[in-house]
Amino acid sequence: MKKWLIAVLSIFVLAACGDEKDASPDKLQKTIDEGTVGFEILGDSIQEATGVPEEEKNNIISAFDEYIKAFNEKDLERYKNIISKNAKGFNYEEDIQAVSAVFDQYDVKRTAEDTTIVKYSEEEAQVFSNLKTETKEIKTGAELSGVGRQVTVFMKEDGWKVSSIYYIGSE
Repeated sequence: MKKWLIAVLSIFVLAACGDEKDASPDKLQKTIDEGTVGFEILGDSIQEATGVPEEEKNNIISAFDEYIKAFNEKDLERYKNIISKNAKGFNYEEDIQAVSAVFDQYDVKRTAEDTTIVKYSEEEAQVFSNLKTETKEIKTGAELSGVGRQVTVFMKEDGWKVSSIYYIGSE
């Protein structure tokens, strides 16, 4: 039964991370060290970025909330609107196809806590969250849940759009 949960979580991570298909802790830490993600996802300390204008902070957190809500509500059109078509971490069309398949096969509820902007520039923001994922396979009714740490990278386009995701499960 856990195999299908791993498959579903892999779809979330792989669809959103594109080139980060080997999402091992060592590879993720290397990516972090090389500067792709300016936050140590493996560490215990969460430091809020300084110098984020209040309006931008509200816009970024609102974009993150919309990303989570659109996914939880299986609203593919809203999801498409919050994902970057010029993403650095995934292919837009492949991500939409993968998420559509997840919506068809599973009921998923993602709950984010400790949502914090950990890196900010005028063009990019990185949002950390502790993420709980509850998954129910529609066909069988089988249920599983998992928790992990996620950094969602947003790029400023016509608003803040998800450009890549880095996730490490704690189970």
